[in-house]
Amino acid sequence: MPIKIIYFTVNGRPERAEFPEDCPAQDVKDLFRSAAEAGPHDILKLYNPKGSIINISPGLEPNSPNSCYKLEVVAADCNSEPLGAELAGALGFDLSSMEKRLQGLEKKILFEAGETPAVVYEMKKQVDSFQEKLESVEHLSWLGLFKDLSETTHQPSPFYHKRTLHKTKDECERVQEKFLQMSSLEVSEEVRQYLKTPTFDNWQWEDAEIMVLLQVMYTDLDFTATFNIEPDALQHFLFEVYRRYNNIPFHNFKHCFCVTQMMYGLIWLTDLRSKMDSTELLIMLTSAVCHDLDHTGYNNAYQVHPGLYINARTELALRYNDISPLENHHCAVAFEILEKEESNIFRNLSTEQYKRIREGIIKCILATDMTRHNDILNKFKSILSAFDFTNKDHKDVLMMILIKVSDISNEARPMEVAEPWLDCLLQEFYNQSDIEKLEGLPVTPFMDRDKVTKPSSQTGFIRFVLLPLFIELANLFPCLEHIIDPVRKALDYYTEMEKALERENQNRAQSENGTKHKESAGSTVDGCAETGPDALKSDVII
Repeated sequence: MPIKIIYFTVNGRPERAEFPEDCPAQDVKDLFRSAAEAGPHDILKLYNPKGSIINISPGLEPNSPNSCYKLEVVAADCNSEPLGAELAGALGFDLSSMEKRLQGLEKKILFEAGETPAVVYEMKKQVDSFQEKLESVEHLSWLGLFKDLSETTHQPSPFYHKRTLHKTKDECERVQEKFLQMSSLEVSEEVRQYLKTPTFDNWQWEDAEIMVLLQVMYTDLDFTATFNIEPDALQHFLFEVYRRYNNIPFHNFKHCFCVTQMMYGLIWLTDLRSKMDSTELLIMLTSAVCHDLDHTGYNNAYQVHPGLYINARTELALRYNDISPLENHHCAVAFEILEKEESNIFRNLSTEQYKRIREGIIKCILATDMTRHNDILNKFKSILSAFDFTNKDHKDVLMMILIKVSDISNEARPMEVAEPWLDCLLQEFYNQSDIEKLEGLPVTPFMDRDKVTKPSSQTGFIRFVLLPLFIELANLFPCLEHIIDPVRKALDYYTEMEKALERENQNRAQSENGTKHKESAGSTVDGCAETGPDALKSDVII
């Protein structure tokens, strides 16, 4: 069996790796991880002699000691770790690793045993009790000092996300410098092809690298040449977009990238370049990039709460008369960025071209308001049987469907990529409902941690929103049928998880009832003992 020999350096130390050509991809990655002495959640980056990032896979080109690859280890991002992560780190605990391991063990128990063993149940019960105590004093600091909620009305709850809402100047400058250093590097053909697939793993890329990949999308779709988008304008635009996405669990810059990458993949998978003009494709990609700019982690329902008082967040509802306040705001921020000469990627277009693009971007971003979901889907279904790519109205509806699909497409990805996104979304949901409770506002039902579980949040959404949307799009593009499979598997996965949790709750209820019965019986016996055996005999007969 042919053996590949790869020469590379780690921290300046020369290494040599050997593996069969048909070696599984994961084994190759584990081999490099071992050579780098990296942890299970550290990120590995491999560069070729030209400085381009290349994929660690069995497809690596053999080289010689004179043309070594360079392997770098990047510590797993700890910016989104829960409060107290620094303390845990100082004590030698890897919270991220421990949490993932515990989640894995819990899943294994639920699916293999069908129920939670008593000892695990008791431990979970203690943890739940402790969590309730923490959440009941969320408005207090860890030292017990009162935190005035009115001080930082725009800031998410510190219990769930310890970073400030807006990126700091130092943070932005650091990422911008790295992006500009990397922007001229050539991205390997392997990564370019991987970028076009729904299986792309966003978690392995840093923000500066993500900007490079977004730049690749504009280049590979020929937008830079067709619309005379100058490199410096594109780089400034992408940096401003990065800067205006906030530090929140879900609707952040990585989410922006995931939506854009799915849109990019759909354009290639469905061969839209032969069916739609370049302006329409540019509208769709740029809409995906800008679709959640300056999202603060609170949905439209929160923006339009009547409330007990007017706070900073409801200004959006006032400004846009309760009509898609968030989506209107995302559009406004996008065009604020495009108003600046240095970040206006459309600065070389005619007035008519710009007008058409602006109109299209607004239409696409407003379509991401989920309150419009049924209207848009029904309109698409009504034209599907006679869909005409020469009909502007038909294409406008398709563009709205494509950005909607891209926006909620996480479950079309591999489970190891999709599930962390669900955790992030629930973190954001729970944060909003907690704030609603603290402010005395009506609690959004599907965000209430007391009523919503991880599987229950997904089963209905996948069954009634996601699957119908994907199925209708696949009716127009049968080539997309294969990306529906992960969605169906996700539905099965969360359905089984929901059933397992129901069994666990039943067992818990039975256990609690049994305990209460024993306690009740015990108190009866104790009470009777004080009055003598005759009284006990009398009670037993009764």
